[in-house]
Amino acid sequence: MIINKLLCRAASRLKGEEFKLDDRVTDGYLLQFAFAKAMMCLRGLLRLRQLVMVGRGTQLLATSQMRFGRSVSIDDHCVVNALSREGVVFGDHVSIQKRTIIECTGSLRYLGKGLVLGNNVGVGSNSFLGCAGGIEIGDDTIIGNYVSFHAENHNYADPELPIRAQGVSHVGIKVGKGCWIGAKVTILDGAVIEDGCIVAAGALVTQGHYQANSIYGGVPAKRLKGRFDV
Repeated sequence: MIINKLLCRAASRLKGEEFKLDDRVTDGYLLQFAFAKAMMCLRGLLRLRQLVMVGRGTQLLATSQMRFGRSVSIDDHCVVNALSREGVVFGDHVSIQKRTIIECTGSLRYLGKGLVLGNNVGVGSNSFLGCAGGIEIGDDTIIGNYVSFHAENHNYADPELPIRAQGVSHVGIKVGKGCWIGAKVTILDGAVIEDGCIVAAGALVTQGHYQANSIYGGVPAKRLKGRFDV
C-alpha cells in the first residue's frame, strides 16, 4: 500500500492530473512494474540521450527524425522507422504498446511524409501505422489493439502495366481529438475522422469525412448515431 500511494503521487505530478491505482494491486507487483519502467528509461537514455521509455527488443530507426514530448513510452518489440520528409513527432504522455510497427516510408524511391501523435495518445499492441501519406492523431485519442492505418494507395489505371509498376498515391489520414478507435479497425488513405468520434471494433474506415462526436461501425463504416443522442 505504501508503494501504491507513492507511485500514485509521483504519477499525478508527472501527468498533471489525479492518478489512482486499484488498492488491490500489491506492493510486490508494483516493485516489478517500477523496475521494468526504470529499465525502459535507461534504454532510452542510452539509445536516444533522452528520457524516453524504450522496451526490450524495440527497433528505432532514423532516430534523428524523431521528436519526443514528456513521458513517452514505446513498449517491447516495437519497430519505429521515422525515415520520412517530416519524421515522427510524439506529444506528451504518448504510449505505444507491444509489437506495434510505425513505418513512415514504403519505398526508398520516394520518402513518405511522417506521423504526428498529439498529447495523451495511446496506441494498442500489435498495431500498424503506415505513414507514407502522413498521419495526424489528435490529443487524448485512444487506439485499440490490432488497429491498422494505411496512408497510401497503389495506382492501377494502366492495363498494360502490373500494379506494382504504377506507383502510389497519397492523401493522408487525420484523426481528431478525443476519439476512441476500437480493436481491429482498419483506416485507409484519405479518411478524416473528426473530434470525439468512436469507431467500433472491426470497422473499415474508407476515404471521406466522418462527422464529429459520432459513432461509426461496419464494413465500410457508416454513422450509427451521435454520441450524445438520447
